[in-house]
Amino acid sequence: MLGIGRWALGLGLLIGAVPAQAQYANPPERSTASIQRPGALGQVGIDQKIGQQLPLGLVFRDEDGKDVKLGQFFGSRPVVLALAYYECPMLCTQVLNGMTGALKTLSFDAGKDFDVVVVSIDPKDNFRLAANKKQSYVEHYGRPQTAGGWHFLTGTEASIKPLAEAIGFRYAYDANLKQYAHGAAIYVATPSGVVARYLLGIDFAPRDLRLALVEASNNHLGSVTDQVLLLCYHYDPSVGKYGVAILNAVRVGFVATVTGFLAFLFVSVRGERRANNKARREVAL
Repeated sequence: MLGIGRWALGLGLLIGAVPAQAQYANPPERSTASIQRPGALGQVGIDQKIGQQLPLGLVFRDEDGKDVKLGQFFGSRPVVLALAYYECPMLCTQVLNGMTGALKTLSFDAGKDFDVVVVSIDPKDNFRLAANKKQSYVEHYGRPQTAGGWHFLTGTEASIKPLAEAIGFRYAYDANLKQYAHGAAIYVATPSGVVARYLLGIDFAPRDLRLALVEASNNHLGSVTDQVLLLCYHYDPSVGKYGVAILNAVRVGFVATVTGFLAFLFVSVRGERRANNKARREVAL
């Protein structure tokens, strides 16, 4: 067994030699100053502000017409946040559909493990529109008992603008089209209201949303499998998605393989010893 111990020690040193963190190339900086966009589109964009504290004192109106502070929806659970407007003819609906579709696949429940907060960027939207939107998306989510975890808010420009600025959501009203021009994204914030992750686009991978919620909850959500996935996947803010951290994935796989082999070796040696002891007892008799 001395030889086995030395062999295991060598493997341990080899495992330790595998880098604990993957190396990532810094994405090239993208300058938007030289990009000419027509009309209102020139004012539109999403500036990622991970680590930004949201202004939780802002006052909005909920879907029941009651005045509420943004901070009422924070405190104990991470929050999936979306900025939209309730009469948007296309893009907002696609974003909210994509968000709800991804949430449907998760084992986490709204109102228990996280909250959903949707804020209208149109000060003309009223609480009745918000109530209709909430009803529609709770039905789409398919878990009516979670309605208390969905919040659709409206507000004045004095509340909408500071929230949009805090989260880096740049939008503009196009008077010709009578529509708002805006980007497509959802956001995951910590229970204390700190912006943790941006998921860009209209189609959100359930894995990305799940890992973002696990991270935002400070690992209070999720399973051992989620912790392993967080070792193997790295959040890339340039695309708003989680990508494979190759060296970390190799490290995890290597450790698992070695652990399995050592377990097999232990069982084999133990079985061989039992067989030898049995043979000795039979000879002695």
